[in-house]
Amino acid sequence: MSRYILALDQGTTSSRALVVAEDGTVVASAQREIGQHYPQPGWVEHDADEIWATQLATATEALARAGVAPHRVAGLGITNQRETVVLWDRATGRPLAPAIVWQDRRTSERCAQLRAAGVEARVRALTGLVLDPYFSATKLAWLLDHLPGARARAAAGELACGTIDSWLAWKLTRGALHVTDAGNASRTQLFDLQAGDWSDELCALFDVPRALLPSVVDSSGVVGHCAADLLGAAIPIAGIAGDQQAALFGQRCTRAGMAKNTYGTGCFMLMHTGDAPVASTHRLLSTLAWRRAGHSEFALEGSVFVAGAVVQWLRDELGVIRQSRDVEALAASVDDAGGVVFVPAFTGLGAPYWDADARGAILGLTRGTGAAHIARAAIESIAFQSAELLQAMQADAGVPLTELRVDGGATANDVLMQFQADLLGVPVLRPAFTECTAMGAALLAGLGAGVWPDAAAIDAHWKLDRRFEPKMSRDEAGDRIARWKRALSRVHGSL
Repeated sequence: MSRYILALDQGTTSSRALVVAEDGTVVASAQREIGQHYPQPGWVEHDADEIWATQLATATEALARAGVAPHRVAGLGITNQRETVVLWDRATGRPLAPAIVWQDRRTSERCAQLRAAGVEARVRALTGLVLDPYFSATKLAWLLDHLPGARARAAAGELACGTIDSWLAWKLTRGALHVTDAGNASRTQLFDLQAGDWSDELCALFDVPRALLPSVVDSSGVVGHCAADLLGAAIPIAGIAGDQQAALFGQRCTRAGMAKNTYGTGCFMLMHTGDAPVASTHRLLSTLAWRRAGHSEFALEGSVFVAGAVVQWLRDELGVIRQSRDVEALAASVDDAGGVVFVPAFTGLGAPYWDADARGAILGLTRGTGAAHIARAAIESIAFQSAELLQAMQADAGVPLTELRVDGGATANDVLMQFQADLLGVPVLRPAFTECTAMGAALLAGLGAGVWPDAAAIDAHWKLDRRFEPKMSRDEAGDRIARWKRALSRVHGSL
């Protein structure tokens, strides 16, 4: 009898579920949006109860659509928006406050105070991360400081906290399981990469009681079972990974030097670096990719703040396209950008610059510039930013890139994918199934539950849709990147 995997993909804007068969095919899926709440400028919150309700609903719906009896599900995998934190009551399982989302900036001042105190180098040495509100530690401290009685209740052992994977595991097991995988733990800024566990030094620095934190478990392997009445069977929870780590695994980037780029609202690029973390000299992030059978593997990570969002800007603010997918045809209607360079630094620049004060600019305009040139320059800006990340990663890792695997909605744009290959000088590989985050969770869970005997058995599940070979000469690519960097020099710092 065939066995199946249920993958839960809890993202920033929606909760999804996939049912995956033993041969790697997706049998059914379901998705529900979740609300976004902005109570103050710079604050972003989610309703943790809504996250749980939508995720449970999609799991139930996907199983029903697949026609799969729950007892035939060999394992459940969880992948989640990273860094987002929940604080809840251990006795009731109810959250004390809305979840603080990874995008939230309310702890910027606290991060600035810590930098001024001279601790950033030590934090980076232990965690591989820069001091930034993006990560979980200052968010958790904020909740403890601003919720009445929270610190006293935490000290009394009445409260629990965690990232979204921890929250879902707790709810799925009705409080029997308080865990997070090593990859998610490495994004909290409370985890020592070398030691592979929570750091007492970091907990003291950020003023987060270690007793609040979940146990750190492997990313693949059975760690508990769902309460039988929730989904109809006591399904083993057999895989946990943050969304970008799951996508790296789903893309089968399991050897040093392999890299993937997820093209969404922003871009998240990860390069596998092997069995030890690599300290970046280009302000990239060192992170734990996953831990299997007690063995950790690592990655370098960089993010582009504005990728698909630049297409939304063309649609919503300029009105040059009616739907996002129209941008490809408009950009393809001209041979090139006509000398136009678009730097979409709407909210500053991410890695390797980390310039929060940079602002966007469109340079090289002439009387002959039209909407198509601006559209093409906008598309090219996504590839330029990604190319800079990969250059930095190769310099840090000392490993040459031989190909880039891509996923996410914007990979449907052939103009973008071809230009990306041209800039990098290596093939860009688009898989047949581009929802690699959920697939990565499924593969980790399937391995953990014994559906597949080893990682080699699932390599065949990755199938190629199209391979984009570079066509541009390296001299021309170098000239284009130099022109991009000249444009960047005009936008650093606020006007």
